[in-house]
Amino acid sequence: PFSMTFLRRVLCLAGLSMAAQPPSIPEKICIVGSGNWGSTIAIMLGRNAAQHERCATRVDMWVHEELVDGRNLTDIINHDHENVKYLPGHAIPDNVVAVPDLRKAAEGATLLVFVLPHQFLPRLLPQLTGVVHPSCRGVSLIKGLDFDETARRPTLISRSIASSFGPGFRCGVLMGANIAGEVADGEPCEATLASRFGDPLDERTRRLFHTPTFGVRHVDDVAGAEACGALKNVVALGAGFVDGLGWGGNTKAAILRVGLGEMVRFCQLFFDGVEEATFFQSCGIADLITTCYNGRNR
Repeated sequence: PFSMTFLRRVLCLAGLSMAAQPPSIPEKICIVGSGNWGSTIAIMLGRNAAQHERCATRVDMWVHEELVDGRNLTDIINHDHENVKYLPGHAIPDNVVAVPDLRKAAEGATLLVFVLPHQFLPRLLPQLTGVVHPSCRGVSLIKGLDFDETARRPTLISRSIASSFGPGFRCGVLMGANIAGEVADGEPCEATLASRFGDPLDERTRRLFHTPTFGVRHVDDVAGAEACGALKNVVALGAGFVDGLGWGGNTKAAILRVGLGEMVRFCQLFFDGVEEATFFQSCGIADLITTCYNGRNR
């Protein structure tokens, strides 16, 4: 049989996108990661998948197997419907299934949601080759940047993910002022989906994440949104120094103002197509504020 990589190359030569999902194909979601933020996203995706007609009800979530009080974490999630280690006290929908085998979890997936520490990607991405659906696309919730040793410049994690799947695979990002515990508690907040999947997949993807308390807005600027998610942590270090020195809001406000300006200049220097409007989305100024005042990285 033809490999997924071969099919991607054929469609690209024909001028077609693998992300152009056929109308008859139901959305099949696989979440790669199951920590604090991953389990929170699983709650929203599980609820939405059960309600969307064009989506398979079951949502697979890859879980790095470990023992918790003598039980496998996957067994706890699948039977007790709670991630007692990383998101205790919050019910995970019954249709979210914890799977310890990554290839099995991702088999036939049309949407991969990456929500795990970036250092695990080099080991995990090769395992996904050839198992996802040919029209599969990705959304990364990973806040960070890669570095190209050859070009001596920063590169986007979403691009590293896309390149590992070969031609035709597209990866967007979901970024914003999102502290996992507050989102899981249902406190109103918002996020930014940045993607270039095309119509109607951009809107369909946005709706899969959007809830009455988790408002998701779409932008095309993947580079700007993703870089903001990484760079705000650097500014947050400065905010933490302000807290440690016992200085007040005036100083921290100055740190935020200067830091935001440097974020804009950095993004426009190293990445093409970055739009200034992106910095006024949740992925920009909002994420910067919440991280500098409430985030753990400060």
